[in-house]
Amino acid sequence: MIPEHHVIGLSAILFAIGVLGVLVRRNFIGLVLSIALTFNASNLAFVGFNRFWPGDEAKLHWDGQVFVAVVIAVAAAQVVMGLSVLFSMFRNRNGVDIDEAGA
Repeated sequence: MIPEHHVIGLSAILFAIGVLGVLVRRNFIGLVLSIALTFNASNLAFVGFNRFWPGDEAKLHWDGQVFVAVVIAVAAAQVVMGLSVLFSMFRNRNGVDIDEAGA
């Protein structure tokens, strides 16, 4: 079995990479992918914590999986909204550079 600190450490590393990507990226597609990476890092943490504290046999706790389902639904809505903004930006400005979006 994988130790708990490995799962949470991997989740923290992925989350840090995602946050760094949000801060550094200029391209809208890279920005959306970085936000999706942070969502997946939080999903890994939720499932990891739930796996290591599952409850007793009489009543299993499904809190981590429920949170993951909610995060996946939010991520799906984020992708739909992101693609609509992306298409609108590309149609109006002929590019997806974030710096040009405010001008």
